Amino acid sequence: MVKIVDFKTYQRNDGSDFCALVVQGGIEAVKSKESNRLYFTARTVNVPCTFNESTCKALIGTDFPGSIEKVEVEPYDYAIPDTGEIVTLTHSYQYIDEKESILNNNVVNKELVL
Repeated sequence: MVKIVDFKTYQRNDGSDFCALVVQGGIEAVKSKESNRLYFTARTVNVPCTFNESTCKALIGTDFPGSIEKVEVEPYDYAIPDTGEIVTLTHSYQYIDEKESILNNNVVNKELVL
């Protein structure tokens, strides 16, 4: 399950606005690479939508099926907000609906079948 926790408004290249829902997954424990201690976090992603601002506001707090999963993508540069350091990442986090998650976790890729 995921929850809509907020929304953001963005501007397209043509100057028109669109909204994206801020969707958050469940709590998970992660071990710090620096201190080796556990901490809790929740993955959050922005999902573009066709809703206007008033509809987005009304949707905050809504739960629905799906998850936020780590997905391999083409390498891209990312600036760490606190330090400004540029790192190259090869993954992104994306909302995956329940049906797609079932397929991703239970179907064998054609290339892997002998």
